[in-house]
Amino acid sequence: MAKVKLMEVAIARSGDKGDGSNVGIKANTPELYQYLVENLSIARVKQHFSEICFGDIQRYELPNLQALNFILEDSLGGGGTETLIMDAQGKVHGLALLHMEMDIPDALLASKAK
Repeated sequence: MAKVKLMEVAIARSGDKGDGSNVGIKANTPELYQYLVENLSIARVKQHFSEICFGDIQRYELPNLQALNFILEDSLGGGGTETLIMDAQGKVHGLALLHMEMDIPDALLASKAK
């Protein structure tokens, strides 16, 4: 096992709609996707975003894309037009999730280079 940032095994896209954000994580390989399905839980994402996400989180599995999609409710302080928070946009939440560290089996890390 090695502790790595998600950015070493996945890519992300994110955006905002009102007061919520949408974060998609796409694994680099089918094996890494399966590992993320089993280990990148709603609870882990909620803990990672504990300082900004005050609502529920939903997770959707997209196996045909090797991706997980997370909806973070109440994560933008009212949204871009209703908050005093500078730059309250969900576009940065994908990068923020890619900075999360996870323990990844060495064999999966070796397979990402293939």
